[in-house]
Amino acid sequence: MEQPDSHVVVRTWYKVLGELEAGACPVIILHGGPGFSHSYTLPHSELCATRGLPVIFYDQLGCGRSTHLDQPPAFWTLDVFMDQLDSVLAHFNITAKFALLGHGWGGMLAATYACRRGTPGLQCLVLTNCPASTELWTVGSNALLAGFPQDTRTLIVEHEGAGTIESQEYQDAMQRFNETHLCTRKPWPTELLQSFSDLMDDPRLYLIMNGPSEFNIIGTLKDWSIIDELSQIACQALVINGLNDVSQDVAVAPFFHNIPKAKWVQLRISTHMPFFEEPKRYFKVVGDFLSMF
Repeated sequence: MEQPDSHVVVRTWYKVLGELEAGACPVIILHGGPGFSHSYTLPHSELCATRGLPVIFYDQLGCGRSTHLDQPPAFWTLDVFMDQLDSVLAHFNITAKFALLGHGWGGMLAATYACRRGTPGLQCLVLTNCPASTELWTVGSNALLAGFPQDTRTLIVEHEGAGTIESQEYQDAMQRFNETHLCTRKPWPTELLQSFSDLMDDPRLYLIMNGPSEFNIIGTLKDWSIIDELSQIACQALVINGLNDVSQDVAVAPFFHNIPKAKWVQLRISTHMPFFEEPKRYFKVVGDFLSMF
């Protein structure tokens, strides 16, 4: 799928499950990162297999198998990704009826889209494991980091300050954090490993928009917040996080308190990837919600 802008033509890789013409509400999956690929979200194929819902996966620009652009930080705005989403909707002719399911950064994108470009065609939102502001995300993630031994905390802070995040001891320390608060499955699922591999193949987008880690967001998203706009969301929203999620309650609560029609479900034995850690419960909650539309 091609998406022209004023300078280049970019290509969006996508995968569609189910029949878009069958009448059921199509679900667009917005992956996290920024910089991950769609691969780790593939368990959401379950929504097609068991609920009969059409599901569309795609790689965002700068990610996975879509076009990678060598652009300055000022280029990478939310509008770039909302434009791409608009192109996906138009390509499949589903602007009149669709649902958005965003995970992590993808949830930030979904919430922003609903506030700033939402149309009557947007039937509902699923905001899973995502924050309502970057500031609240870092409050939660740093609180989790405080639960680790002092030497681990010091190592992470020192390497980030020195810009040596590629060192093996930093990577090992981050892996310990990720295995506690990102995904507790052992070994990690192949889909998740693939998305991490895709990120490592080209980390530019993550470093530009996020920064070196979840504790030190210094990229273009550092001041992002959608809290003051959430009251504009007219559709129903399902908000999900895990008890030990890097997206802590402090970051998730504004969705519940400010979206007029919001439901919040916390999965008690999950971290940031409930579709791997608690799939039966997760897909029951998500499937029941989406099947209403």
